[in-house]
This record gives sequence, structure tokens and C-alpha cells, in this order.
Amino acid sequence: MTESTVRTPTRPSTAGAAPAGAAPAGAAPAGISPLGLFTVLLGAALPLIDFFIVNVALPAIDTDLAAGPAMLELVVGGYGVAYSVLLVLGGRLGDTAGRRRLFLIGMAAFGVTSLACGLAPTAWTLVGARVAQGAAAALMLPQVLATIQATTRGPRRARAMSLYGATAGLSMVAGQILGGVLVAADVAGSGWRSVFLVNVPVVLVGLVLTLRAVPETRSDRPASVDVPGTLLLGLTLVSLLLPLTEGRAAGWPLWTWLSLAVFPPAAVAFYLAERRADRLGRTPLVPPSLLRLVSLRRGLVMLLPFSIGFSGFMFAFAVALQQGLRMGPVAAGLALVPMAVAFFAASLAGPRLVGRYGSRVVTAGGVVQAVGIALLVVTVWRGWPDLGLAALAPGVALAGLGQGLQLPVLMRLMLSDVPADRAGVGSGVMVTTQQSSLALGVATLGSLFLALDAALGMRDALTVTLLAQLGLIALTLVLSLRLPRTMG
Repeated sequence: MTESTVRTPTRPSTAGAAPAGAAPAGAAPAGISPLGLFTVLLGAALPLIDFFIVNVALPAIDTDLAAGPAMLELVVGGYGVAYSVLLVLGGRLGDTAGRRRLFLIGMAAFGVTSLACGLAPTAWTLVGARVAQGAAAALMLPQVLATIQATTRGPRRARAMSLYGATAGLSMVAGQILGGVLVAADVAGSGWRSVFLVNVPVVLVGLVLTLRAVPETRSDRPASVDVPGTLLLGLTLVSLLLPLTEGRAAGWPLWTWLSLAVFPPAAVAFYLAERRADRLGRTPLVPPSLLRLVSLRRGLVMLLPFSIGFSGFMFAFAVALQQGLRMGPVAAGLALVPMAVAFFAASLAGPRLVGRYGSRVVTAGGVVQAVGIALLVVTVWRGWPDLGLAALAPGVALAGLGQGLQLPVLMRLMLSDVPADRAGVGSGVMVTTQQSSLALGVATLGSLFLALDAALGMRDALTVTLLAQLGLIALTLVLSLRLPRTMG
């Protein structure tokens, strides 16, 4: 295996860094310090928080900017589509130009575009800023996993990957909680704008820490950008995600059906182009040889239904709490606290459990999550509309516990066999799958929930949506049995 080149920061941090020569044999050179790891995990949290933080702010955005349903869908979908389309390219650019450099550029751009979102005077301006924010996130996020892969080995890598998985899961839950708190607090009269403006000081701190503590890494075999592959992947994802995200609010006009019709041939063309580039000795955007890794391939297949179910649940649950149970944004956020706490606890226990039981921890997590969602189904069906936080807490906590046993372990498993010189591409493929699936979850389960709400009422709509998620969990349980038993 060819290792990535690792360069120390221009202003290395002394706090928490290992002394020179203290690394054990076989450790990656110039390994990342605890402060450096914290910094890249901060960069991983920001894009995922922003995917969910806007959900609770949408009613206020609608009132302030007269946005309308279709425009609100673009506020959410524009970010998600740009983010998904450019992630793999962001990973490739980091492998070639330097991961710390791309991380700095992406984080700075994320801060600028967050400021633009917070100051947006019109709905269209906000949509444009959100698209640019998604593109900035796509430059930043792939560098996190690639840096971890290039600067750690053995137990240190296992711990770092577990922390990354915990950060990803907690960020998705915390985004909705934080959004509710910020909107309700109305800091300095900023209202919904604070959910974007809060990123700016965080980014400034992150930039300083990156310069001090994050080592520069890049691939020893840099490859040129695969232009045909990039364009075809973009067409494939846009033709699927944009109509599914925008179609319901827009009334399913003709362009949405034409776009969906483009998706199958675009996906086939992308695969054929990548396979041809691989056979000719070029470096495709998504090398088919990378997908021959059993751990990555099977993990990606399982990540798809897991993420669809997760984001669909988060969307439907937030709407049901605020519109069905008439909870305010803070109460709706507090309802997810048991999930966040249980997820964090499971993430901490994950590495020790994996060492003993291997990937069967993922299967056990699926069982626990299924019990939690089933308990929520019974609670909603019997108790609606007289439900409080205490009644919802047991099911929500069990669901979070199960998710915490699955996601961090699954992410570690998927990248366990990816060569260090392809770490950027591998992480880009994984996060693209996750992000696309999150967008699909809102578009499919979210649309199902809203359609059933109009036809049957909120209780029945939430119940059916939870049952649909339960079906997806059953699928992940079956797929988890095919994961490699052990991992590096």
C-alpha cells in the first residue's frame, strides 16, 4: 500500500501532540494531534448540522421572505444537491492539491456563504447562498476522513473513526435541537438568520486551529480531474435529487418527470465511462476497483436505507411535534435530547464492543433501533394527541441507542480497507452516498408523510411513516448480516 505524504503544520501545536519519535512502530508519520483531530471533526460537524438546522427555521423564513412552499424546498434541496454532487470531486482535489489546503478553502468559503445566508434580503438570494454553502461543504468534508486515514493507524485510527461516526450522528440530531433554540431565542432580533450566522465565529476559530494543528497530506499518486466522470455524476445526482426534492411543492410539473427519466441512462453512462477510464489506465472519479472492496461495497449498500430512514424520521417527527402536537421549537428540540444522549453513549461504547463482537454490533444496533421505532408507533397510535416529552422519550432514546451502535461502526468498516492514497476518493464516495440518501429520505418519506397528513390526518401519517422506517430498518438488519465480521 502506498502511503500519503504527510507534512506538519506551519505552526504546530505543542499541546497534546506526541513527542518526536514517540510514535509506535508502524504509525503514520507526523500523526495528527488531539487538537488537530478535534479541528477536523469540527469541520465534519458543520455541514451536517446545517443540513438539519434549517428545518425548524422554515416557517419563519416563509413569513419573513414570503418564500412559499416551492422556494422553501429549494432552500433545503439546493444545499443538499450541491453538497452531494461535488463531494467526490472535493475528495479528489484534496488528494491532489493537499487536504489541509482544501479544508481551509472549504471552511473559509463555508463561513462566507453562511454569512450570505444570514444576510439574504430575498428568498432567491437565500437559495443561491445555500447552493454555494453546499458547494463549500463539499470541499471541506471529504478532507476530514482522508486526513484521519492518512495520519493514523491501528487503534488510533479505530478511535478516530469511531469519533467521526459519533460526530456525524450527533451533528444530525443536534442540528435540529440547536435550530429550535436559536429561532426561539431570537438573538438580537435576528430570528431565523441566527441559524446561519452562528457558523461565522465557529469558522473563524476553526481556521486558526487548522493552521496550528492539522498536518498537510496528499496522495503520492495525484491524478488529474476526471471531467467526463464529474459531469456525468453531477447529471446523475441532479436528475434524481432535484425533482424528488422540489416535485411535491411544485405540483410535479413536466420537468420533474423528464428529469427523472434522465436518471437511469445518466447513471449507466457514468458507470460505463468510469469503467472505460479504469481499463485505459486513467484515474476515474469513482474507480470501479474501489467498489470491489467488500467492506466498502457492502457498507455503502447498508448506508443507503439507514440514512433514508434517519432523515425521513427527523423531518416527519419535527413537523408532527410542531404542527400536530403544537410544541414550540424549543420543546420540539428537547424531544430529541434522549436520542442525542443515547447515541453519544453508544458511540463511546462502540470501539470496545467492536473489539469483542466485530460487525455484529451493527446488527444488534438495528434490533435496538427497531424496538425503539416500534415503541414510538404504539405510543403515537394510542396516545395522540395527548403526548408529552416523557411519553415520547423511551422510544426516542432506544432509537438513538440503536443508531449509535450502527453508524460509527459502519463508517469505520467502510473505510477500513481503502488505501491511504485513495482516502479522499473513498471518503467522498461514502459521504456522497450518505448525503444523497439523507436528501432521498426527506424527499420520499417526507413526501409520504405530508401526503398522508392531508388525506388521513397527522396521527395516521406519522404512524405509517414510522412503519415505513421500520421496514427500512428490517432491510438494514438483513444487509448487516453480510458485513465482514472483523475490521481493521
